[in-house]
Amino acid sequence: MNDQATVIQAVASALNPADIAWMLVACAMVLLMTPALAFFYGGLVRSKNTLNTMMMSFASLGVVGIVWVLAGYSLAFAPGTAWLGGTAHMLLEGVGIEPNGTIPHVLFMAYQGTFAIITAALISGAVVERIRFAPYLAFIVLWTLLVYAPVAHWVWSADGWLAGLGALDFAGGTVVHINAGAAALVAALVVRPRRDYGRQALVPHNVPFVLLGAGLLWFGWFGFNAGSALGANSKAAIAFVNTMLAPCATLTVWMLLDFFRSGRPTAVGAATGIVVGLVAVTPAAGFVSPLGALAIGAIAAVPSYFVIRWRSKTRLDDSLDVVAAHGLGGLTGALLTGVFAEKAWGGVDGLLAGNPRQLLIQLIACAVTVVYSGVASFVILKTIGFFVPLRSREGLEATGMDLTMHEEEAYASGEGAILLDEQALFEPGANVIPGLSASPSGATGGAA
Repeated sequence: MNDQATVIQAVASALNPADIAWMLVACAMVLLMTPALAFFYGGLVRSKNTLNTMMMSFASLGVVGIVWVLAGYSLAFAPGTAWLGGTAHMLLEGVGIEPNGTIPHVLFMAYQGTFAIITAALISGAVVERIRFAPYLAFIVLWTLLVYAPVAHWVWSADGWLAGLGALDFAGGTVVHINAGAAALVAALVVRPRRDYGRQALVPHNVPFVLLGAGLLWFGWFGFNAGSALGANSKAAIAFVNTMLAPCATLTVWMLLDFFRSGRPTAVGAATGIVVGLVAVTPAAGFVSPLGALAIGAIAAVPSYFVIRWRSKTRLDDSLDVVAAHGLGGLTGALLTGVFAEKAWGGVDGLLAGNPRQLLIQLIACAVTVVYSGVASFVILKTIGFFVPLRSREGLEATGMDLTMHEEEAYASGEGAILLDEQALFEPGANVIPGLSASPSGATGGAA
């Protein structure tokens, strides 16, 4: 047998067909989550901003996917220091069909790329309906390289310092949700509130879209959490079951909170509860029992619910409550992982099993992620803002981001319903729609 045949046989013997099949499916399921997020976010905004909001998620599929392949994967997972991966896998150098565990290395890279894509897209929910599209794209490209990749290396790489400390994050509580939540908080503060925020009701225009998005997210999340076992094994099975159960508890508690507050559980509240439950169980999915997952889901509903209620009365215009749902939900889940983890289920004990140190480690990982992501996101946004405006002009914002950013409408009332004056996009004070002008009340076209 020649040397090449020997190598091929060695590679084939290390790979597990069942694991490969499951990870191919899981990778596709996680990729579906970003279009699902687009529907979830798109239904929550006003109709004149639907396409722009959805495009922020869809665009992440492209630009972040490319950035991940060229450099992001290497910075996150190539051998390096405790703080950052090296350059060994730049341009996918050394990433081929050789085994990474029991699956091909290139499949592991693609699966991790789907995480990077949706994490960047999550941040958009804090600044929809006013941030300009080009600066947003620049932000998620830089953020993926300078924030997401380093944090992923800290937590998930074998030589990452938080991994060495013993931080538990099965599928992205810190790397994805706390990371994105901290960036979303900073972005909402830097970009500032929408022109109509606090002056008129900014209500969801399509609640069925929200429910559809939540349902598809839940489906894709099985690949997100159970796929993080990186094989068709018992770890995937428990993560799958916990991903089913935790949102059941969060949804139930959320509806009860709505009922006791107003007597009318809401569909948007139910969808939000599902997402919060999924977020909270993500770091714990492979470390806790099914009853532990139910407890995490039930507990996580409470802080996120009341922070959303409180936030709406403040000047913080986190448009789609990314901070409360993902940031706080991820923080709650990461800390409760340190409480409910059991060696019998995931190999590590938490507080309730007699290991209080694990809770302290979880707290350190959460705090460091919040601080680093927040500071780095601020610097990135301010740097971009130094060169180009981050947000649209007031008149264009009133017209709607669909027309002014994409020259399209989500819901046209007929062929040629609105003609866009392209010159008005660049001339302050000019009418964007012939015959109409931007008034203080924002009555310039599009739905309120």
